[in-house]
Amino acid sequence: MTFTRLKTLSLLVCALLALSFPGYVSGAGNGKKGSQPVAPPEPEAVIEEVNAKQLEKLLADKDYVAVFWYARSCVTCDKVLAELEKIDDDTDSFGVDFVKINDKRLAKQYGIKNFPALTYFREKEPIIYDGDLMDEEGVLDFLTSLEAMDLPDRIEEVNAKILQKIIEDTDFVAVLFYDKDQKKSQKILAELENIDDECDQNDIAFVKIDDDKEAKEWGIDEIPSIVLFERGIPHIYEGDLMKEDELLGWLVHQKRYSEIPEVTDEMKDKLVENTEHLAVIFYDKDDKQDMRILNELENIDDELEKEGIVIVRIDNAAEAKEYGLDHLPALIYFENKIPALYEGDLMNEDEVLEWLLVQKKTATIEEVTDEILVSLINEHEYVVVFFTGPCEPGETCEHTLNALESIDDELDEAGIIFVTTEDTGIAKKYNVKTYPRLVFFRNRDPLHFTGDLDDEDEVLAWITDDETLEIPGKIEEVNVKMLDKILAENDHVVVFFYAEGDKKAQKILNELENIDDECEEKDIDFVKTSDDDIDKEYDLPGLPALAFYRHKFRTIYTGDLMKEEEILEWVIDLHESTADVIESVDRKTLQVLINDVEHLAVFFYDDECESCSDILEELENIDDDTDKHGIQFVKSNDVKLAHEIGIFAFPALVYYETGVPIMYDGNLKNENRVLQWLVNQKNDECFYVGLGHDGHSAKRGNNFVPNDYKPFQCCPTKLEKSTKVPKMTAQRIGHSEGDQGKRPSGGNFQFAGQASSTSSTKPLATKKQTKPANNSDDDDEDDEDKPLVKVSYANKRSGGSNKPQAGKKPLAKGQANDDQSQEVEKASKQKSSKKSGKLNVKSGYLSVGVRQQFN
Repeated sequence: MTFTRLKTLSLLVCALLALSFPGYVSGAGNGKKGSQPVAPPEPEAVIEEVNAKQLEKLLADKDYVAVFWYARSCVTCDKVLAELEKIDDDTDSFGVDFVKINDKRLAKQYGIKNFPALTYFREKEPIIYDGDLMDEEGVLDFLTSLEAMDLPDRIEEVNAKILQKIIEDTDFVAVLFYDKDQKKSQKILAELENIDDECDQNDIAFVKIDDDKEAKEWGIDEIPSIVLFERGIPHIYEGDLMKEDELLGWLVHQKRYSEIPEVTDEMKDKLVENTEHLAVIFYDKDDKQDMRILNELENIDDELEKEGIVIVRIDNAAEAKEYGLDHLPALIYFENKIPALYEGDLMNEDEVLEWLLVQKKTATIEEVTDEILVSLINEHEYVVVFFTGPCEPGETCEHTLNALESIDDELDEAGIIFVTTEDTGIAKKYNVKTYPRLVFFRNRDPLHFTGDLDDEDEVLAWITDDETLEIPGKIEEVNVKMLDKILAENDHVVVFFYAEGDKKAQKILNELENIDDECEEKDIDFVKTSDDDIDKEYDLPGLPALAFYRHKFRTIYTGDLMKEEEILEWVIDLHESTADVIESVDRKTLQVLINDVEHLAVFFYDDECESCSDILEELENIDDDTDKHGIQFVKSNDVKLAHEIGIFAFPALVYYETGVPIMYDGNLKNENRVLQWLVNQKNDECFYVGLGHDGHSAKRGNNFVPNDYKPFQCCPTKLEKSTKVPKMTAQRIGHSEGDQGKRPSGGNFQFAGQASSTSSTKPLATKKQTKPANNSDDDDEDDEDKPLVKVSYANKRSGGSNKPQAGKKPLAKGQANDDQSQEVEKASKQKSSKKSGKLNVKSGYLSVGVRQQFN
């Protein structure tokens, strides 16, 4: 008994000590006083490994399964798997199970002979993917495409996310909203399976979904129901679903003949959210006058479709009142979610058509009701309102309004909404006593314009002034266009990226508001953005995210976003520090730099590359030197972008001159040689077009193939005034007759301007590497240059040139063989002259391709 009491007392004391001194207790395990427990890292997306039995069970239980086949001996399997791991979470969200398996015998049964491979099972039916497995986005598109899911004589089952993708990607898709456990749904489904093939023949996709929540989001209260989506626009079928032939006739009719579709309140909201140009007719189906007007407007449906304006109708008086519509019918036009009210005669369809086209094609200030205005002010941070009061044609208010139309586009680009209203209810609430009057609402806070309303330039300058835009104690919300402008015009910017409606992001924002003023004191702009797909647009690892931009170069904050004091310290440190390292850039910034910077060096690396960090450390030593020479040096670990321009081995260095990429083919560990090469590229006008065999250099020791394609050296020269360049088209630079049949046709070099080329990515060019004088490099094994044929762009003047010729073979030290070099050069010139190799200076195309085999 005594022992038990002592034991209980000891445990109680230990517990009190643990509560009083948590640092000692938590530090016991690692020997560090006061250390805090570290939260376990979030598990990375990994494709699950299965065996034959597990795969068999998975195929029996799941409708959609993607199987990655690999082998232990496969060299590329690990690289492909690493790419596919990136879309594992995405496939899960689309309802596709993604697994991997190492079983050659089972693979053979499914027709897999080479590894790696990908098979997609749709209700146990396999289809082999024959695309590029390294393109993970292409794989994801395939796995979630309607074509891959299509099964004969069956209506495909989809989930909400796949349905949304199908609606976006497919012109005509019929959707059955049903309940698989409901007998009525089962009977109707059995009947509708009979017309699935006929729908396919009429290019109408047919899918089914068992999801009550998704049905409610579309405003569908009765299950089962059929909705036909025509280019994203829903048409509700109101007939008898048991009569499949009538349904088929209705589907085909809707496809062939355009009619204004009836939508629910929820459908209308979705269309407003996702449709750039939308016209909505509010009407009463029991009113004969409304129906006559509707019939008249059917005459302009086709014209609106051609102009990219979607028109729908809705019979919902309560919804109409939310927009301040007291009299029906009425027409509201939405452009990027901003409504404008039509006040003309709806019976005159030509007038309606003209008004809608003017709204779409010209900068117009939208006319709104008080109800719409209140909604805009509450939902948007920046709204400019021109209160006209009662305004008759020809009055001063109308002339002023017409003048202000000229600044509407500029305000749109800045993310500022500009509307007008004759209603006076809201005007009185905000102390508007005289008309016309301009009021700028910033986060619902009104600011009255007191300048000259007839001077639109003054109005624009006032609205877009930083002091006017600034909302006290608030971080400014911007859109993508506005953010790009801010990053281009400001040296130091902090950007908070988040998803609209994210509760966690709102809490973080509340904390970040506390340091906005401190950033402003340091002349640091602090903005936030929540545009759709902003994470993809700016290549972010996820949302929410905080980034500091110094001269467009980004650093992402990796700490706790709820600790604003630590964030402020981090921002100030970055602001006051001097950048002495090669700046890291994201894809968007790199694309901007390639387009805007004349001389740019990009170091491409891979996070899995073992030597990259050491090489990067060496290259940091020449960052200041490249700046002095006017060459901007950045780094990127965007492997996908590197693949797009032909880089598959890391690390790699690419020099961009006015947007044209040139690959470095030397030893990256020797930073002095790299610097000399970069300077030579900047100062030298000659460059080599092409990379050689399979995208590699044509130098010996690097997959050299004696009779394979060799790059061309291009040295631009000025044409004589008397020289006439005939109009010509690009021709393929072919091989000699002896090479024909030895090389696939796809390997021949083609100029980028050929009609067959559709790629927007510029091909890499290997520029001439000028060997620096008295500079030996024991580490560089690729110093020996090979002779290259020089392409003459035009006949030169009789005078000689002191520039070294490309046809001249480099000589060993102490060797003098000028006579032999001159003969080679002379022969090359004579051959070029006979072939009449000329260049169209404007187009850059050769009239005749000249090629000479290497010795």
